[in-house]
Amino acid sequence: MANSHRSQKVADRIKVVVAQLLETKIKDPRLGFVTVTDARVSGDLQSASIFYTVLGGDDERAATAAALESAKGVLRSAVGKDLGTRITPSLEFILDGLPESARALDSLLERVHALDAEVAKARENAKPVVEDPYKVPRVISSDAHDQAHRSVEE
Repeated sequence: MANSHRSQKVADRIKVVVAQLLETKIKDPRLGFVTVTDARVSGDLQSASIFYTVLGGDDERAATAAALESAKGVLRSAVGKDLGTRITPSLEFILDGLPESARALDSLLERVHALDAEVAKARENAKPVVEDPYKVPRVISSDAHDQAHRSVEE
């Protein structure tokens, strides 16, 4: 899907029109609490993908998907009238995975915070392995070094 200025303007308009129609004109009882999150149009303006979210569980999502599929013709007709373009784009409804991704990311962040708290708690009473970690290493004199080599050679 291209990101030209014209296709972006058409996508924004489609998003607004579809959201308004779902709120006012479409009276399908299967249609749950749906929110249109984004719309993308191909560069040739022949197809439009409309992303939506639904409040509720899997049953509500399935019912809303069926309702949107059955209302696709009415929505496409209204979009064509509103846009006034030569070609009315075909509509495709896609369930937006953003809320699930956000929940998964939140749970990962909670886990990271819990692990950080465990590390901080372990660090409170921690002692260094050596007495003075900044102690300068002992320098072996050349006489002691030569004497060590002689004892190994013998």
